[in-house]
Amino acid sequence: MLSLSNSDLASRWNILRGEKPALRIRDAAATLGVSEAELVALGVGKTATPLTADWRAILNDMPGVGRVMCLTRNEHCVHERHGRFEGVDVEGPHGIVLGPDIDLRLFLGSWKQGFAVREPMKQGDRLSLQFFDGAGEAVHKIYATDETDRTAFDALIARHTSAKPPFTTIVARGADPADRPDPEIDVEGLRKAWLAMKDTHEFFGMLGKFKVGRVQALRLAGKNLARELPVRALRAAFEAAAADGTPIMVFVGSHGCIQIHTGPVKRLVDTHGWFNVLDPDFNLHLRDEGVARVFSVRKPTEDGIVTSIEAFDARGRNILLMFGSRKPGNPELAGWRAIVANVEKQAAS
Repeated sequence: MLSLSNSDLASRWNILRGEKPALRIRDAAATLGVSEAELVALGVGKTATPLTADWRAILNDMPGVGRVMCLTRNEHCVHERHGRFEGVDVEGPHGIVLGPDIDLRLFLGSWKQGFAVREPMKQGDRLSLQFFDGAGEAVHKIYATDETDRTAFDALIARHTSAKPPFTTIVARGADPADRPDPEIDVEGLRKAWLAMKDTHEFFGMLGKFKVGRVQALRLAGKNLARELPVRALRAAFEAAAADGTPIMVFVGSHGCIQIHTGPVKRLVDTHGWFNVLDPDFNLHLRDEGVARVFSVRKPTEDGIVTSIEAFDARGRNILLMFGSRKPGNPELAGWRAIVANVEKQAAS
């Protein structure tokens, strides 16, 4: 259990910001040995306003503020998408935003605290809504942009401001469960269930049924279903999609949100150990050293085989998923399937 009432935290953070003014708040929190939520909470009454925990009401109000930038990240990848909130549907602990630009899968049971944050910048305040889980880790952020209706955004914040102070404790996240030994896995049953899938969403239930880790399943399933590739294959897939304009889907998840980009990628840039997509409405920032394993994966569906390229870190945590752009009821793009086949061919040569 960690306390948010650390009396010297603010002074330690101020010193760190003086030494490293460009340091991101997530990295600052790691350096200081605290959570990001603790640093944000230091600004309550100045730069941060606690929000009520009525996530459904907040999300249902988002269409009224116009275009925003949504950010979801994990330890090694940041996914930023510009657009409007459309198709918002929240039922209990689950939610979906299904617009052409903002496409989210929300796991609201993990959302424990929200803040409206105003960060002073040279060009004016940067305004955002930031949501955190019980470990104080950011699960999703929504930023105002030049195209946002600031009056509507301010009114939304006023409607959802909480009179209560932010939470006073966070609970450190437990260790990831270890995989069972390979000999204990029913590989034949796993393969049979995999080949019988009708929808990609059945995959996670299958992992639970056979009590098998995700990377473990990819290792054991056989090369007709999953094939490990060199780490460089992930970048090669992005480069091929950018070269021929094949529209793709890029999924990046936190502990409380999966954010999806659908469309082409164009401008690919390397900067100081990060691989980036820098397009007008979609930015991706991938930490090179975080990618430990990459697989091509094939899943049967009622629309035919669906192929993905999946990246994992050294702990087996998923970093991102890539698919060809596709809607249910449509077969996989031939262009995307060709990209994956060519990446596999290069890996084998």
